[in-house]
Amino acid sequence: MMNAIHLDAMLQSPGLLAWLGTDELGRDVLARLLAGLGVSLSVGLTVGLATAAIGISLGLLAGWRGGWVDMLVNRACDVVLSLPGLLLAMALTALLGPSLVNVMLALSLLGWVGFCRLTRAEVLRVRGRPFVAAATLAGVPPPVLVLRHILPHCVAPLMVEAVVVVAGSMVAEAGLSFLGLGVPPPMPSLGGMLREGIRYAMVAPHLVLAPAVVLIGLTIALNMVAEGLRRRA
Repeated sequence: MMNAIHLDAMLQSPGLLAWLGTDELGRDVLARLLAGLGVSLSVGLTVGLATAAIGISLGLLAGWRGGWVDMLVNRACDVVLSLPGLLLAMALTALLGPSLVNVMLALSLLGWVGFCRLTRAEVLRVRGRPFVAAATLAGVPPPVLVLRHILPHCVAPLMVEAVVVVAGSMVAEAGLSFLGLGVPPPMPSLGGMLREGIRYAMVAPHLVLAPAVVLIGLTIALNMVAEGLRRRA
């Protein structure tokens, strides 16, 4: 069990019984690492879906309607971009209290701008094409026109943005957990494991190396996926 305490097996080095060793309470590092990886992935995917829903909706609205709606959405984007993202996320999680839900809420409120601006730009690029004019002349309602005819042409760049947001959300969650503002113990997270393990880095370096290698490797892998998607787009 990832939270099972065994004081007689404290700070054991990697071996046959514990492949990645044990922590200061004798808990299996591999089990906690897998659980922490699941937490990071759930945060990344949830924040990615939430920010995509917010940003794409606002971007479609701004790009299609234009005028004062476009100006209002752009000013909202400018306000969010003018704020220090990580510091604001720290303030929100400190105000709401450290929890997995609050971390995802704070990151979702700050990460939608990229989706919004990218969607708006793609809508402005596509809306002048002949098939949009033909659909308008045929009497297709604007919501159907935007969702069925324009949005599919925006999918490729939005997929790249989604992968980048997932990777960034995982790193941000790890940073908040490392500062004690993310996932509260005893629930494991990669950032929390780094925070707990850094105190024993000299005598048990595996407590720091294991979560660090997983977090760095996962971030690099997601960025490579994003680069591959960008080249194919």
